[in-house]
Amino acid sequence: MDNIDKENNDKWRTFICIDFPQKVLAEVTRVQEEVGKIKFQGKLTEVENLHLTLKFLGEIEEQKVNEVRKKLKDVKFKEMELRLGEAGLFSFHGNPRIVWIKVEGGKIWELQKEIDNKMNDLGFKKEERFMSHLTIARIKYVKNKEEFTGKIPKIGVKGIKFKLGKFKLMKSELKPIGPVYTIIEEYLSN
Repeated sequence: MDNIDKENNDKWRTFICIDFPQKVLAEVTRVQEEVGKIKFQGKLTEVENLHLTLKFLGEIEEQKVNEVRKKLKDVKFKEMELRLGEAGLFSFHGNPRIVWIKVEGGKIWELQKEIDNKMNDLGFKKEERFMSHLTIARIKYVKNKEEFTGKIPKIGVKGIKFKLGKFKLMKSELKPIGPVYTIIEEYLSN
């Protein structure tokens, strides 16, 4: 048992993401308040944890993290303009599970694809389908599914535009209070 615990301690739960400027976070918070007015059991994503995942790497050893860091330095991208899109839902067997806001801008797809290709070189499986979104709430239970699923797409999200000039490699530690994220490295546009 000790070996299993030691093994898990040597692994880092990692992902590659972008985060958002304050004006975007303010709009997301407003939308979250609207979502909160619709009755559901679950939780809103903490503002400090809002991000768009470009690639989830999972639990990897520290040596592999160093390989990832080096490979990500080879990703070339120019600063791009993105904007907030509509709100929507992911459901599982007809039950709402995730409330999200779409992040639009064609260049984000190119960046994700290049990251995906670089990570594939290191043995990480390519994404089957990437959806450029940020998770704003996780749903455990909704009494009136039809009402909930009908109201979410009607929440008006302001199409705020913002510049993206960097992405990050992050470490995620799952704690009883929720995930705690730590920046491993940032990668700037060129």
